[in-house]
Amino acid sequence: MSLGNIFDIAGSGMTAQSLRLNTTASNIANAETASSSTETTYRARKPVFAAIQQSMLNPDQQGFGMNADEGPGAGVRVEGVVESDAELQMRYEPNHPAADEEGYVYYPNVNVVEEMADMMSSSRSFQMNVDVMNTAKSMMQRILTLGQQ
Repeated sequence: MSLGNIFDIAGSGMTAQSLRLNTTASNIANAETASSSTETTYRARKPVFAAIQQSMLNPDQQGFGMNADEGPGAGVRVEGVVESDAELQMRYEPNHPAADEEGYVYYPNVNVVEEMADMMSSSRSFQMNVDVMNTAKSMMQRILTLGQQ
């Protein structure tokens, strides 16, 4: 695996974790958004990731002696963002301006504790990818100075 591939892998990881951080922030921001119907209530969102195999980036390289399908991972791509199908929170608040005719208000299916754990995890993953990129950059700079001596 070349240093260029390491930059691609770390970059794709940073992009994925950035999206994960943004969806988590959106979920937390909308956690207490009240609505009068289930159709208009915000639902928690989660990004879906898939591994990019080395053989997809470089079809000529056959994955260090493995089958092309079993080659080493070469990063991650975002497949999409899905809405949670967990039940919405229904609270009896007859004096709330968004209450329906029965006095119920609907709140998102966002678990703030879970979202905070996701935010810490994605933040740490993002930082690890930054560290990988910085290490690869440092190695590249050292390689360039070898010829100058």
